[in-house]
Amino acid sequence: MQRQVVEVPGLSDVFRNSGVPLSAAIKANGFVFVSGLPPMDPATGAFVKGDVVAQAERSLANVKLVLESAGSSLDKVCKVTVFASNAGYFKAINEVYRRYFPHEPPARTFVAVGSWPAEFDIEFECIAVA
Repeated sequence: MQRQVVEVPGLSDVFRNSGVPLSAAIKANGFVFVSGLPPMDPATGAFVKGDVVAQAERSLANVKLVLESAGSSLDKVCKVTVFASNAGYFKAINEVYRRYFPHEPPARTFVAVGSWPAEFDIEFECIAVA
């Protein structure tokens, strides 16, 4: 089994400096496993403030950045998990999600969570073909 940590401009440094023991993504055996990515600005490390639409845009832009850093892309995503702080955000999140996955969307699970250790409302993780 080959396993490689994916280095992502901006995000990898933010994660390392935060002290949280995680990698933005791992490539292994032809797949890319992307960690849950909150609405974090990779240039500053700050969380994007605003409504769930703005947060979903930033989170999915982060997913796109991580996949491209791994040599993959959104059109190679097989499975997405959406974590949201409120199930009532389902419709708004879908509006953003459709723009990132307009054709033949991947398998997906939507999970409402209680809280995170920081102030944000959404996080996306995925598995893609490398």
